[in-house]
Amino acid sequence: MTDRAGRRRARRIAIGTAVVLALAGMNGPWLYRFGTEKYHQYKINQPEYKAANGKWEIVDFPEEYRQNTIHAALLRTGKVLLVAGSGNNQDNFDAKKYDTRIWDPVKGTVKKVPTPTDLFCTGHTQLANGNLLIAGGTKRYEKLKGDVKKAGGLMVVHNENPDKPITLPAGTKFVGKENGKTFVSKDPVLVPRAKKNFDKETGEFLGNTPGYGRTYVEAQKDGNKYATGTQDNYTVRGLKGEDAQNTYGIAEKLALDKKDFQGIDDAFEFDPVAEKYIKVDPMKESRWYPTLTTLSDGKILSVSGLDDIGQLVPGKNEVYDPETRKWSYTGKERQFPTYPALFLMQNGKIFYSGSNAGYGPDDVGREPGIWDVETYDFEKVPGLSDPDMMETSGTVLLPPAQDEKYMVIGGGGVGESKLASEKTRIVDLKADEPKFVDGPSLDKGTRYPQASILPNDDVLITGGSEDYRGRGDSNILEARIYDTEKNELKRVADPLVGRNYHSGSILLPDGRVMVFGSDSLYADKANTKPGEFEQRIEIYTPPYLYGDEAQPDLSGGPETIERGESGTFTSKDAASVKSARLIRPSASTHVTDVDQRSIELDFEADGDKLTVTVPENRNLVQSGWYMLFVNDAEGTPSKAQWVQVP
Repeated sequence: MTDRAGRRRARRIAIGTAVVLALAGMNGPWLYRFGTEKYHQYKINQPEYKAANGKWEIVDFPEEYRQNTIHAALLRTGKVLLVAGSGNNQDNFDAKKYDTRIWDPVKGTVKKVPTPTDLFCTGHTQLANGNLLIAGGTKRYEKLKGDVKKAGGLMVVHNENPDKPITLPAGTKFVGKENGKTFVSKDPVLVPRAKKNFDKETGEFLGNTPGYGRTYVEAQKDGNKYATGTQDNYTVRGLKGEDAQNTYGIAEKLALDKKDFQGIDDAFEFDPVAEKYIKVDPMKESRWYPTLTTLSDGKILSVSGLDDIGQLVPGKNEVYDPETRKWSYTGKERQFPTYPALFLMQNGKIFYSGSNAGYGPDDVGREPGIWDVETYDFEKVPGLSDPDMMETSGTVLLPPAQDEKYMVIGGGGVGESKLASEKTRIVDLKADEPKFVDGPSLDKGTRYPQASILPNDDVLITGGSEDYRGRGDSNILEARIYDTEKNELKRVADPLVGRNYHSGSILLPDGRVMVFGSDSLYADKANTKPGEFEQRIEIYTPPYLYGDEAQPDLSGGPETIERGESGTFTSKDAASVKSARLIRPSASTHVTDVDQRSIELDFEADGDKLTVTVPENRNLVQSGWYMLFVNDAEGTPSKAQWVQVP
C-alpha cells in the first residue's frame, strides 16, 4: 500500500467520524439521509460506482438552524455564508424576521448571524480584502392582480423652484385636478431644485427645467372605483404659498394591476472574521435582483434590479469604491434585465452572456455582447441558439480562465413560459470574431441549472427543472460533469433533492460541492398542492475523491502572493503534481455566480517543495482571496490552501 493510499484510508475513516460527530455540542447532530430504495442504496454505495460517478449526501440542519437559503458565498475562512433574508416568505417579511447562517463544513457547526435588513434577492461579490459586498434587497413583496386592494403606482413629483429643493414626507396626499381622487405616498421623497437654463451665446434666460422626484402612492381607500385610467396632474395637500405653486405631481394610470417587488438601496460588507454585517454608504439607486461585478480598477459595478417603486432601474449603473466605501454613477446608461451575467474580461471589458433572471422588457438589453464600461460601446456576439430562452439560464467561465471560453447552459422562455432549452452554447472570446457554437446537449430542457468549476478543470452541472419553478413536478434529478478538454458531458450520480428557483452551488475547499435551496411553485404534477422551500443542503463528492490514491498533500507556503510573483509550498507529492489552479470563491444566487473562475498557474517541483507563479494580468487575477489546488495525473485535487492576491 502506498503512503498516499494509506492516507486515503485514514481520510475516509476521518470523514466517517466527522459525520457522526458533526454539530456536536450546542448544535446537535447532522442528519444524513440517503435514498430509500434498497437496490438503489446498494448500487450507489459500491466503491466502483462512486469512483465512476461520485456520491450525494444530504445535510439536514436541526430545525432551529434551518432557513430558506437564497444566497450563499464561500468565505476566506472556509466557512459558508447562507443568507435568507425573509426567504421569499411574506410572513417573515411582515414580522421583520430576516435570517443569515454561517456553516462550517469541516467542523459541522452552524451559527445564526443578526441580519440588519431584508437581504432577500440582494446582489453580492467578493472583495479584495476578503469581505463580501452585499447590496440591495427587498422593500416590499409583490402583489398579484386580484390580491391588490388599493390602486397605486408611480407619482412623479415636480419642483419648479430654482432656489431650493423640497422634501415631502411619507403620508403626503396627492389630489387629482381632473379625477379628484386622493393618493398617499408610502415613502418620503426629496425633489431637487429646478435647473435654470441660459443661452450659451447670448446669456439669455430660457426658463427652468423642473427637478424631479419619484414616489410610490396608493389610493386612500380600497376598490376599483378609486383607480384612474389616464394621466392626471396632482396638487400636494398641505403645501402653502410658493411651495404649493411650484410643487405638483403627475401620474399615469393608478390601477389595481400586479405590483412587482420593490428594492432597497442598503449596502453592507460582511466581515468573515468578525462574522458580522458592516453597513456602508447606500447605493444611488434602490435595487432588487442586481448583479455586482468587479471592474478592472477593483471597483464594483452594480447593474439592473427593480427600484423602490418596482420598476426596472432604467440603465443607471453605479460603482462602489472599496477604499471610500461609497457609490457613484458611471455617467452613462445601459439597461439590462435583472441579475444579468456579467464577467470581467482579460482586456478590462465586460462580457454579458445573455443569461438573466427575467424582469424587464423582452426586447431591451437581452442580446449577449462585449461591453466597454468606459466608452459604453457594446459589441454584440452572434450565434446564440435558443436566444429567446435565456431567462434562468446559467453561465460559467470555463477553466482555465486564460482560455476565455464561456458556456451558457439551458434557460427558459420569458416569464412563466413552459419553454426550456436543452442547449449548451460555448463562445471563445479570444477568437478574431467571437460567436457562439452549440456544445453537448443536456437532453432535457433545463431552467435553473447549477454549474460549479472543479479543481481538475471539469464542471459539475446539476439540477434545474423542465418548467417554470418546477411546475408539473418537473425537477431534473440528474447531474453531469463537463469535460472541458473533450467537450463532452458525462452523466454521474443523480442528486437526491430536486433544485429549481432560488438554488445554487458552491465549490468547497476540500474539492466537494454543496448545493442549496429550491423554491418549487407546486409539489405535485397537477399543480394543486403548494410547494415548500427546500431547506436541506446536499453535498456532492466527485469521483476524483474515490480513487485509489489520497488527495495530494499541500501545506505551508505564503498567505500572500503578488501578481507576477511566486510562492513555495510543501508537498510530499510534489513530484506527482500535474497542474495547479487558483480558484476564486463563489457567491451564488438565482443561477448567477460571476465570481467563480479557475486560473492556471505555472509551477515547479523540487523535492518536497512546489513553487507556483501567479499571472500578471490584474483582470485575469482580480485582487482577493483564492483557493490554491494542485492536481495529480489522475485529476485528484489537494485540499485548498488559501492565498491572497493583493
